Amino acid sequence: MRILFVADLVGQAAVDLVVEVLPRIVSQHGIDCTIVNGENADKGKGITAAQLKQLKQAGVACVTSGNHIWEPRKRHILEEFRGYLIRPLNYPAGNAGIGSTIFEVNSRTKVGVVNLQGKSFMSPIDCPFTLGKKEVEKLLKETPIVFVDFHAEATAEKQAMGYHLAGKATAVVGTHTHVQTNDARILKGGTAYLTDAGMTGPEESVIGMETDKAIERFIMQSHVYYKMAHGPQRFNGAVLELNEITGKARKIYTLNFNRKEMDNDGNSY
Repeated sequence: MRILFVADLVGQAAVDLVVEVLPRIVSQHGIDCTIVNGENADKGKGITAAQLKQLKQAGVACVTSGNHIWEPRKRHILEEFRGYLIRPLNYPAGNAGIGSTIFEVNSRTKVGVVNLQGKSFMSPIDCPFTLGKKEVEKLLKETPIVFVDFHAEATAEKQAMGYHLAGKATAVVGTHTHVQTNDARILKGGTAYLTDAGMTGPEESVIGMETDKAIERFIMQSHVYYKMAHGPQRFNGAVLELNEITGKARKIYTLNFNRKEMDNDGNSY
């Protein structure tokens, strides 16, 4: 069985790119289901109902998120799309939405997904390690396949989570920093790991934002409003191959290409 995970979508053009190239990637890589992190899909913060419907119609099975899902005007969609769109599990009780879900592939195989958020350099919310392990163990009672999207800033925290869930989760893949890392591997116990899957969004940008504004912010050291970048889009993600009976990962590799590269070489990575 193969799962495609598409890294943080930034902007409507990124959503459009996923919808456009997904059939080709599914065919080339033998993908059985697709999970997408969509927390930045609407101009860099949050995601809209229209975008979720667009992704669902394209065949995306589940959408994960992170700290930007709480944009006030869009927060209601966590309930409207409850179970399809999930948010980090470790936000305090009482928040909208849920932090994990289970969906079926081909009406025979169940896939569990857990969304967690780190604490280092981020909001001091509940412990992702304690709650994450408990949630993974809960989902394992229903299915051996559990995918974890760990939305965190610090690479060390992401690595620690990978080892914390090694042998339990099928995969622990990091999101949030928008820069794809080159450390995809299988940990002991058959858990696939990747520190960060990267970003699907504007190629000429600083994590999806206009380069000039980002540079100004670093130079001036005062508040400067980010602006969404535009132009050619780059697709980032990862493919996970696993044993659907045991839930153990066999292989994980990254995808990283722009639309022109895909057309020129006939491959998607």
